[in-house]
Amino acid sequence: MKTLQLAHSPDADDIFMYYAIKFGWVNGNLGFENQALDIQTLNDEALKGTYDVSAISFALYPLIRNDYALLKTAVSFGEGYGPKLIKKRGAKLKRNFKAALSGAHTTNALLFRAAYPEARIIYKNFLDIENAVLSGEADAGVLIHESILNFDDTLEVEREIWDVWVDFVKSDLPLPLGGMALRRSIPLLRAIECEEILTRAVLVAINCKKQLSKMLLERNLVRVDDKALEKYLNLYANDQSVSMSEKQLDAVDKLFEIGFNAGFYDERIGCRDYLIPLEYKKDRYS
Repeated sequence: MKTLQLAHSPDADDIFMYYAIKFGWVNGNLGFENQALDIQTLNDEALKGTYDVSAISFALYPLIRNDYALLKTAVSFGEGYGPKLIKKRGAKLKRNFKAALSGAHTTNALLFRAAYPEARIIYKNFLDIENAVLSGEADAGVLIHESILNFDDTLEVEREIWDVWVDFVKSDLPLPLGGMALRRSIPLLRAIECEEILTRAVLVAINCKKQLSKMLLERNLVRVDDKALEKYLNLYANDQSVSMSEKQLDAVDKLFEIGFNAGFYDERIGCRDYLIPLEYKKDRYS
């Protein structure tokens, strides 16, 4: 059995979507060795081409498009919600306020930098952003992942990144946050099988949410309690995570357009040109 190196974040949604494979609920002709890393480390390693399959921020993808294909499955989008720009309660932010972000290539960083070009940015592990604001190291910070659910009472939301997104797109497109990329050097049929296995894993995880959530909690594999886990999974690991819809693909294209217009990319691309052609398998054996 061929084994692929798969990297994902330790966040509840990634753990949830991957562990259907880890627990043996999904089988195939491929094996996986998994590695859990924070999102910016995943982005950095993708730039180096370290892993065969990796979770990434959608905002990173145009920078790795020549080395990685984009998968349609195991995705996280926000619809009316997402990362939060927080500050000390009652504080007034100057035009050049110092902001703590979770990494240069995250989606929230792209949108923040496009919306606040004069802000002074420092990058922190996302778990340290709240403390950076509380300590005064930063005037504000963007919370992501489970951090958006609970934060110190002395902090308040200055702006939702969802609202930043809506200001740019002028529509109801969902906010693309996390996706999956697969190394282009992997033979096509193997790449197709990998996407098929991951898609089944996400579907099985969602259909068996209560049982899988219980197992994750019992093994201390997630950083939140049962109520927070349920709330978080409803936001980021749901029916919309199984396979990207046309609307979601349009949203990814819009994100790439925003990044290109802001000077973050050397070319404006369309994500559909970089998906794995799943129809090849059917055509070959028909």
